[in-house]
Amino acid sequence: MAQPSQSDPRFHLESQVRECYGRCAYTHKIHERMAERHANHQWLAKWFNIVLSALIAGGAVSAVFKAETGLLNYAEYATAALAILSLIYNAYQKDLDPGALAQRHRETASDIWNVRESYLSLITDVLNDEVPIEQIREKRGELQAKLHEIYRAAPFTDGKAYAAAQKGLKDNEELMFRDKEIDDMLPTSLRRSWRAAWVKSSN
Repeated sequence: MAQPSQSDPRFHLESQVRECYGRCAYTHKIHERMAERHANHQWLAKWFNIVLSALIAGGAVSAVFKAETGLLNYAEYATAALAILSLIYNAYQKDLDPGALAQRHRETASDIWNVRESYLSLITDVLNDEVPIEQIREKRGELQAKLHEIYRAAPFTDGKAYAAAQKGLKDNEELMFRDKEIDDMLPTSLRRSWRAAWVKSSN
């Protein structure tokens, strides 16, 4: 694979496709982090519910064997309070449904991964002079339309997931990628730095 000149239209097309690839890799990671966090939330919620149910059951058993003591009366009040707390918590969890949210983020990440890999293939096509540039542009447009549909249906992400995915970026440039940053995400044979070194060594 030759190193295209910076005045070559293929170079500009490759630069845009590389940027799209970087954005996909970035967004894919955000949704993965969101899915992990919602899954952890669901796990903690289940255990909290189990503990809460056990305490309520314990209070109910105590009421069955009721004795005329002030301590038992406090236990009854505590059981009633826990039952109300359980009702409120379960209603909140039903509306939130972290399990369903985790699944939606996983599905979105999977869809974005597929587009990301298609962009990777497109980079290979850009570097192949035998593939017509119009064919590459047509494929680029198809991928952009597909990605737009995925984003429209995707669940919202938040600042925590964004910050986690942003950790690899420098100087808070957010969605701006340096060549080296995208190179680090690409296979060695598709890296510009590797191709430049190969051309230099072959001359």
